[in-house]
Amino acid sequence: MDVINIEGIIANLLAAPGATPVIDESAVTVQSVWDFVVKGGPVMYPIAACSLVGLAVLVERLIVLRRRHVIPPSFLGGLKKSLVQSGRDRRAGLDYCRKHPSPVARVFAAGIKKLGASPEIIEKHISEAGEREVLKLRKNLRVLSVIAAVAPLLGLLGTIFGMIEAFATVASSGEALGKTEMLAGGIYEAMITTAAGLIVAIPALVFYHWLSAKIERLVMDIDHMTVEFIEEFVEPASAGTALHLKPMEESSDDIHAADVAIAS
Repeated sequence: MDVINIEGIIANLLAAPGATPVIDESAVTVQSVWDFVVKGGPVMYPIAACSLVGLAVLVERLIVLRRRHVIPPSFLGGLKKSLVQSGRDRRAGLDYCRKHPSPVARVFAAGIKKLGASPEIIEKHISEAGEREVLKLRKNLRVLSVIAAVAPLLGLLGTIFGMIEAFATVASSGEALGKTEMLAGGIYEAMITTAAGLIVAIPALVFYHWLSAKIERLVMDIDHMTVEFIEEFVEPASAGTALHLKPMEESSDDIHAADVAIAS
């Protein structure tokens, strides 16, 4: 790999017109990405930590937000079938949701437990369960938002430190006049930290909005499924048609045990 003499290039660019280009043989050369990290100064460490945390959050959310994990295939069809075959027995619906643990199952379980009540009550419980599941789906997304905001600020902080170091070096040297290469080290550090902060922040911001849009699409799909379920299993009862719900024979302790199993 070709060796890049960054400080020598910067020194030549800052040199006075007509001056002989200066090549400092002792200038730090860059041969790899690790050299950039090391020579960028101490601010590079928190920026690197932000990149690792952001990557971990991204991988975790990509796994959790898989569609088959949030909305298992044929979930609604299977739930309807189990309710119809059991004579609309709530226990059958709760058992089906327990056997298919997922965010959509927990939302539907909240409504199934209230089958036979007024549509308003059922919709309220479904809505509350849906809000809880949305919070779970958006878990850790705020971390990406914070990283997208903090990483550029860390890069700017590194820039300030680099410029302070550069001008402090010039001010403390009695031979600084005309030797622009003495500024190269500090400016070099400043440029690296700024670039590193943006390199971390831009992908974090893009993935934050992409994952947010993905969650919105999943929530819309769950909403359409709940509307279809309510229209078929709830609203006919409010219109006066027969909605025969099989009586619950288990005790309240059994119902509570089923709720705990679904929530887990």
